[in-house]
Amino acid sequence: MSASGGTKAIVAALLANLSIAVAKFVAFLFSNSSSMLAESVHSLADSGNQALLLVGGKRAQREATPQHPFGYGRERYIYAFLVSIVLFSVGGMFAVYEGYEKIKHPHELTHWYWPVGVLVFAIIAESFSFRTAIKESNVVRGRKSWKEFVRHAKAPELPVVLLEDLGALVGLILALAGVGLALLTGNGVWDGIGTLCIGVLLILIALVLAVETKSLLLGESAGAEEAGKIEAALVDGDTVTGIIHMRTLHLGPEELLVAAKIAVSHDGTATEIAAAIDAAEARIRDAVPIARVIYLEPDIYSETEAAKGPDREATPGGPAPHGSGH
Repeated sequence: MSASGGTKAIVAALLANLSIAVAKFVAFLFSNSSSMLAESVHSLADSGNQALLLVGGKRAQREATPQHPFGYGRERYIYAFLVSIVLFSVGGMFAVYEGYEKIKHPHELTHWYWPVGVLVFAIIAESFSFRTAIKESNVVRGRKSWKEFVRHAKAPELPVVLLEDLGALVGLILALAGVGLALLTGNGVWDGIGTLCIGVLLILIALVLAVETKSLLLGESAGAEEAGKIEAALVDGDTVTGIIHMRTLHLGPEELLVAAKIAVSHDGTATEIAAAIDAAEARIRDAVPIARVIYLEPDIYSETEAAKGPDREATPGGPAPHGSGH
Protein backbone atom coordinates (compact mmCIF):
# COMPACT_ATOMS: atom_id res chain seq x y z
CA MET A 1 0.00 0.00 0.00
CA SER A 2 1.32 3.42 -0.86
CA ALA A 3 1.75 6.24 1.61
CA SER A 4 -1.50 7.77 0.31
CA GLY A 5 -3.28 4.62 1.41
CA GLY A 6 -2.85 5.79 5.00
CA THR A 7 -1.07 2.72 6.43
CA LYS A 8 0.10 4.76 9.41
CA ALA A 9 -3.46 5.88 10.18
CA ILE A 10 -4.77 2.31 9.85
CA VAL A 11 -2.15 0.85 12.18
CA ALA A 12 -2.72 3.62 14.74
CA ALA A 13 -6.46 2.97 14.67
CA LEU A 14 -5.95 -0.80 14.91
CA LEU A 15 -3.73 -0.56 18.01
CA ALA A 16 -6.07 1.93 19.67
CA ASN A 17 -9.20 -0.12 19.00
CA LEU A 18 -7.70 -3.41 20.21
CA SER A 19 -6.67 -1.90 23.55
CA ILE A 20 -9.96 -0.04 23.91
CA ALA A 21 -12.04 -3.14 23.08
CA VAL A 22 -10.39 -5.12 25.89
CA ALA A 23 -10.85 -2.27 28.36
CA LYS A 24 -14.51 -1.79 27.43
CA PHE A 25 -15.32 -5.48 27.75
CA VAL A 26 -13.72 -5.63 31.22
CA ALA A 27 -15.79 -2.59 32.20
CA PHE A 28 -18.95 -4.32 30.92
CA LEU A 29 -18.22 -7.41 33.03
CA PHE A 30 -17.90 -5.29 36.18
CA SER A 31 -20.71 -2.78 35.53
CA ASN A 32 -23.31 -4.68 33.45
CA SER A 33 -23.58 -1.62 31.19
CA SER A 34 -25.12 -2.32 27.77
CA SER A 35 -23.42 0.80 26.38
CA MET A 36 -20.08 -0.69 27.33
CA LEU A 37 -20.95 -4.01 25.67
CA ALA A 38 -22.05 -2.23 22.49
CA GLU A 39 -18.92 -0.11 22.53
CA SER A 40 -16.65 -3.13 23.07
CA VAL A 41 -18.23 -4.88 20.08
CA HIS A 42 -17.92 -1.62 18.12
CA SER A 43 -14.18 -1.40 18.88
CA LEU A 44 -13.71 -5.08 18.06
CA ALA A 45 -15.52 -4.60 14.73
CA ASP A 46 -13.36 -1.55 14.00
CA SER A 47 -10.23 -3.60 14.71
CA GLY A 48 -11.41 -6.23 12.24
CA ASN A 49 -12.14 -3.51 9.71
CA GLN A 50 -8.63 -2.10 9.94
CA ALA A 51 -7.24 -5.62 9.51
CA LEU A 52 -9.39 -5.95 6.37
CA LEU A 53 -7.98 -2.69 4.98
CA LEU A 54 -4.42 -3.89 5.57
CA VAL A 55 -5.16 -7.23 3.88
CA GLY A 56 -6.80 -5.46 0.93
CA GLY A 57 -3.78 -3.18 0.51
CA LYS A 58 -1.45 -6.16 0.53
CA ARG A 59 -3.46 -8.21 -1.97
CA ALA A 60 -3.80 -5.21 -4.29
CA GLN A 61 -0.02 -5.22 -4.79
CA ARG A 62 -0.06 -8.55 -6.65
CA GLU A 63 1.28 -8.57 -10.18
CA ALA A 64 -1.09 -8.68 -13.15
CA THR A 65 -1.92 -12.10 -14.58
CA PRO A 66 -3.37 -13.29 -17.92
CA GLN A 67 -6.72 -13.69 -16.16
CA HIS A 68 -6.48 -10.23 -14.56
CA PRO A 69 -4.37 -8.26 -17.06
CA PHE A 70 -4.98 -4.91 -15.36
CA GLY A 71 -3.83 -6.15 -11.97
CA TYR A 72 -5.56 -6.21 -8.59
CA GLY A 73 -5.58 -2.54 -7.61
CA ARG A 74 -9.36 -2.43 -7.23
CA GLU A 75 -9.23 -5.15 -4.59
CA ARG A 76 -8.71 -2.32 -2.10
CA TYR A 77 -12.23 -1.15 -2.97
CA ILE A 78 -13.66 -4.61 -2.33
CA TYR A 79 -12.17 -4.77 1.16
CA ALA A 80 -13.35 -1.23 1.91
CA PHE A 81 -16.88 -2.32 0.94
CA LEU A 82 -16.56 -5.32 3.27
CA VAL A 83 -15.74 -2.85 6.04
CA SER A 84 -19.08 -1.11 5.54
CA ILE A 85 -20.89 -4.46 5.77
CA VAL A 86 -19.08 -5.42 9.00
CA LEU A 87 -19.72 -1.99 10.51
CA PHE A 88 -23.42 -2.22 9.61
CA SER A 89 -24.02 -5.79 10.84
CA VAL A 90 -21.55 -6.47 13.66
CA GLY A 91 -21.41 -2.90 14.96
CA GLY A 92 -24.67 -1.15 14.14
CA MET A 93 -27.29 -3.90 14.21
CA PHE A 94 -25.86 -5.49 17.35
CA ALA A 95 -25.93 -2.15 19.18
CA VAL A 96 -29.52 -1.48 18.07
CA TYR A 97 -30.60 -4.90 19.31
CA GLU A 98 -28.73 -4.56 22.59
CA GLY A 99 -30.15 -1.06 23.14
CA TYR A 100 -33.70 -2.25 22.49
CA GLU A 101 -33.28 -5.13 24.96
CA LYS A 102 -31.91 -2.84 27.67
CA ILE A 103 -34.71 -0.32 27.18
CA LYS A 104 -37.24 -3.13 27.41
CA HIS A 105 -35.49 -4.80 30.36
CA PRO A 106 -33.33 -2.17 32.10
CA HIS A 107 -30.65 -3.25 34.57
CA GLU A 108 -29.09 -1.25 37.37
CA LEU A 109 -25.47 -0.28 36.81
CA THR A 110 -22.89 -1.45 39.31
CA HIS A 111 -19.29 -0.37 39.86
CA TRP A 112 -19.96 2.83 37.91
CA TYR A 113 -16.30 3.89 38.06
CA TRP A 114 -15.34 1.11 35.63
CA PRO A 115 -17.37 2.32 32.62
CA VAL A 116 -16.68 5.99 33.34
CA GLY A 117 -12.93 5.44 33.69
CA VAL A 118 -12.72 3.26 30.57
CA LEU A 119 -14.78 5.70 28.52
CA VAL A 120 -12.50 8.59 29.48
CA PHE A 121 -9.45 6.50 28.57
CA ALA A 122 -11.09 5.45 25.27
CA ILE A 123 -11.91 9.05 24.34
CA ILE A 124 -8.27 10.03 24.86
CA ALA A 125 -6.97 7.06 22.83
CA GLU A 126 -9.47 7.59 20.01
CA SER A 127 -8.59 11.28 19.90
CA PHE A 128 -4.96 10.40 19.21
CA SER A 129 -6.03 7.93 16.52
CA PHE A 130 -8.37 10.50 14.95
CA ARG A 131 -5.59 13.11 15.04
CA THR A 132 -3.30 10.72 13.14
CA ALA A 133 -6.01 10.09 10.53
CA ILE A 134 -6.55 13.84 10.07
CA LYS A 135 -2.81 14.47 9.76
CA GLU A 136 -2.39 11.72 7.15
CA SER A 137 -5.46 12.90 5.23
CA ASN A 138 -4.25 16.49 5.08
CA VAL A 139 -1.19 15.29 3.14
CA VAL A 140 -3.38 14.20 0.21
CA ARG A 141 -6.53 16.29 0.77
CA GLY A 142 -5.14 19.51 -0.66
CA ARG A 143 -7.74 22.28 -0.82
CA LYS A 144 -10.74 19.97 -0.79
CA SER A 145 -13.26 20.25 2.00
CA TRP A 146 -13.63 17.22 4.26
CA LYS A 147 -16.93 16.34 2.59
CA GLU A 148 -15.34 16.53 -0.86
CA PHE A 149 -12.37 14.47 0.31
CA VAL A 150 -14.56 11.65 1.62
CA ARG A 151 -16.76 11.69 -1.48
CA HIS A 152 -14.06 11.90 -4.14
CA ALA A 153 -11.00 10.19 -2.66
CA LYS A 154 -9.81 7.36 -4.92
CA ALA A 155 -7.89 5.64 -2.10
CA PRO A 156 -10.59 4.31 0.26
CA GLU A 157 -8.53 3.67 3.39
CA LEU A 158 -8.24 7.21 4.76
CA PRO A 159 -11.95 8.10 4.39
CA VAL A 160 -12.86 4.79 6.03
CA VAL A 161 -10.53 5.35 9.00
CA LEU A 162 -11.66 8.98 9.33
CA LEU A 163 -15.34 8.05 9.48
CA GLU A 164 -14.68 5.12 11.81
CA ASP A 165 -12.68 7.28 14.21
CA LEU A 166 -15.29 10.03 14.08
CA GLY A 167 -18.03 7.48 14.75
CA ALA A 168 -16.00 6.01 17.60
CA LEU A 169 -15.54 9.39 19.28
CA VAL A 170 -19.20 10.34 18.96
CA GLY A 171 -20.21 6.85 20.11
CA LEU A 172 -18.02 7.15 23.20
CA ILE A 173 -19.64 10.48 24.06
CA LEU A 174 -23.09 8.91 23.62
CA ALA A 175 -22.07 5.96 25.80
CA LEU A 176 -20.73 8.32 28.48
CA ALA A 177 -23.97 10.31 28.37
CA GLY A 178 -26.05 7.13 28.66
CA VAL A 179 -24.04 5.80 31.58
CA GLY A 180 -24.00 9.19 33.28
CA LEU A 181 -27.76 9.69 33.01
CA ALA A 182 -28.38 6.14 34.20
CA LEU A 183 -26.25 6.80 37.28
CA LEU A 184 -27.79 10.21 37.99
CA THR A 185 -31.41 9.05 37.61
CA GLY A 186 -30.99 5.49 38.82
CA ASN A 187 -32.84 4.40 35.66
CA GLY A 188 -31.02 1.88 33.43
CA VAL A 189 -33.23 2.86 30.49
CA TRP A 190 -30.82 5.72 29.74
CA ASP A 191 -28.02 3.23 29.25
CA GLY A 192 -30.17 1.42 26.70
CA ILE A 193 -31.01 4.69 24.93
CA GLY A 194 -27.30 5.52 24.67
CA THR A 195 -26.68 2.08 23.20
CA LEU A 196 -29.48 2.52 20.69
CA CYS A 197 -28.08 5.88 19.58
CA ILE A 198 -24.65 4.29 19.07
CA GLY A 199 -26.24 1.64 16.82
CA VAL A 200 -28.05 4.22 14.70
CA LEU A 201 -24.84 6.24 14.34
CA LEU A 202 -22.87 3.19 13.18
CA ILE A 203 -25.54 2.22 10.67
CA LEU A 204 -25.53 5.73 9.16
CA ILE A 205 -21.72 5.71 8.84
CA ALA A 206 -21.83 2.23 7.30
CA LEU A 207 -24.38 3.38 4.71
CA VAL A 208 -22.20 6.37 3.74
CA LEU A 209 -19.18 4.10 3.33
CA ALA A 210 -21.19 1.59 1.30
CA VAL A 211 -22.42 4.26 -1.13
CA GLU A 212 -18.95 5.74 -1.66
CA THR A 213 -17.14 2.41 -2.08
CA LYS A 214 -19.88 1.15 -4.40
CA SER A 215 -19.07 4.03 -6.76
CA LEU A 216 -15.38 3.09 -6.66
CA LEU A 217 -16.19 -0.56 -7.34
CA LEU A 218 -18.28 0.36 -10.38
CA GLY A 219 -15.32 2.31 -11.74
CA GLU A 220 -14.72 6.05 -11.50
CA SER A 221 -13.07 8.30 -14.05
CA ALA A 222 -10.17 10.63 -13.38
CA GLY A 223 -10.95 13.80 -11.48
CA ALA A 224 -11.50 17.06 -13.35
CA GLU A 225 -8.00 18.32 -12.56
CA GLU A 226 -6.30 15.14 -13.77
CA ALA A 227 -8.49 14.96 -16.88
CA GLY A 228 -7.54 18.54 -17.75
CA LYS A 229 -3.84 17.72 -17.42
CA ILE A 230 -4.25 14.69 -19.67
CA GLU A 231 -6.05 16.71 -22.34
CA ALA A 232 -3.41 19.42 -22.26
CA ALA A 233 -0.64 16.84 -22.54
CA LEU A 234 -2.24 14.97 -25.44
CA VAL A 235 -2.36 17.84 -27.94
CA ASP A 236 0.94 19.22 -29.17
CA GLY A 237 -0.56 21.38 -31.95
CA ASP A 238 1.73 19.79 -34.50
CA THR A 239 1.10 16.11 -35.17
CA VAL A 240 -1.70 15.67 -32.61
CA THR A 241 -4.14 18.47 -33.37
CA GLY A 242 -7.11 17.58 -31.15
CA ILE A 243 -9.02 15.06 -29.06
CA ILE A 244 -12.05 13.41 -30.64
CA HIS A 245 -13.12 11.60 -27.47
CA MET A 246 -11.47 10.36 -24.29
CA ARG A 247 -12.31 7.86 -21.55
CA THR A 248 -10.52 7.40 -18.23
CA LEU A 249 -10.97 4.72 -15.57
CA HIS A 250 -9.31 4.09 -12.22
CA LEU A 251 -7.94 0.54 -12.17
CA GLY A 252 -6.97 1.23 -8.57
CA PRO A 253 -6.29 4.25 -6.36
CA GLU A 254 -2.86 4.80 -7.94
CA GLU A 255 -3.43 3.42 -11.43
CA LEU A 256 -5.36 5.11 -14.21
CA LEU A 257 -6.38 3.84 -17.64
CA VAL A 258 -6.59 6.42 -20.44
CA ALA A 259 -8.21 5.64 -23.81
CA ALA A 260 -8.59 8.34 -26.44
CA LYS A 261 -9.20 8.85 -30.13
CA ILE A 262 -6.95 11.68 -31.25
CA ALA A 263 -6.92 13.82 -34.37
CA VAL A 264 -3.61 13.69 -36.23
CA SER A 265 -2.15 15.61 -39.14
CA HIS A 266 -3.52 14.23 -42.43
CA ASP A 267 -0.18 14.37 -44.20
CA GLY A 268 1.80 12.53 -41.51
CA THR A 269 3.41 9.22 -42.37
CA ALA A 270 2.80 6.05 -40.35
CA THR A 271 6.21 6.41 -38.74
CA GLU A 272 5.53 10.03 -37.79
CA ILE A 273 2.11 9.17 -36.34
CA ALA A 274 3.54 6.27 -34.32
CA ALA A 275 6.25 8.58 -32.97
CA ALA A 276 3.61 11.22 -32.16
CA ILE A 277 1.57 8.64 -30.20
CA ASP A 278 4.64 7.56 -28.24
CA ALA A 279 5.46 11.18 -27.49
CA ALA A 280 1.86 11.87 -26.40
CA GLU A 281 1.96 8.89 -24.03
CA ALA A 282 5.19 10.17 -22.52
CA ARG A 283 3.67 13.64 -22.02
CA ILE A 284 0.62 12.14 -20.30
CA ARG A 285 2.74 10.09 -17.90
CA ASP A 286 4.83 13.15 -17.07
CA ALA A 287 1.70 15.21 -16.37
CA VAL A 288 -0.23 12.46 -14.53
CA PRO A 289 2.15 9.74 -13.26
CA ILE A 290 -0.67 7.37 -12.24
CA ALA A 291 -1.75 7.15 -15.92
CA ARG A 292 0.01 3.83 -16.43
CA VAL A 293 -2.21 2.17 -19.06
CA ILE A 294 -2.73 4.31 -22.18
CA TYR A 295 -4.46 3.43 -25.45
CA LEU A 296 -4.47 6.03 -28.23
CA GLU A 297 -6.24 5.67 -31.58
CA PRO A 298 -5.21 8.11 -34.33
CA ASP A 299 -7.81 9.41 -36.77
CA ILE A 300 -8.18 12.15 -39.39
CA TYR A 301 -10.57 14.79 -38.12
CA SER A 302 -11.75 18.11 -39.51
CA GLU A 303 -10.77 21.27 -37.69
CA THR A 304 -14.43 22.26 -37.30
CA GLU A 305 -15.32 19.06 -35.48
CA ALA A 306 -12.12 19.11 -33.43
CA ALA A 307 -12.93 22.64 -32.25
CA LYS A 308 -16.01 21.28 -30.44
CA GLY A 309 -13.69 19.83 -27.83
CA PRO A 310 -13.16 16.31 -26.50
CA ASP A 311 -16.16 14.10 -25.86
CA ARG A 312 -15.68 12.55 -22.45
CA GLU A 313 -19.13 10.98 -22.24
CA ALA A 314 -19.76 7.35 -22.98
CA THR A 315 -21.04 6.65 -26.48
CA PRO A 316 -23.34 3.59 -26.45
CA GLY A 317 -22.34 1.22 -29.19
CA GLY A 318 -19.36 3.36 -30.11
CA PRO A 319 -16.05 1.89 -31.25
CA ALA A 320 -13.73 0.58 -28.58
CA PRO A 321 -10.43 2.43 -28.38
CA HIS A 322 -7.49 0.58 -29.82
CA GLY A 323 -4.06 1.28 -31.15
CA SER A 324 -0.83 1.91 -29.31
CA GLY A 325 -0.72 0.67 -25.76
CA HIS A 326 2.41 0.35 -23.65
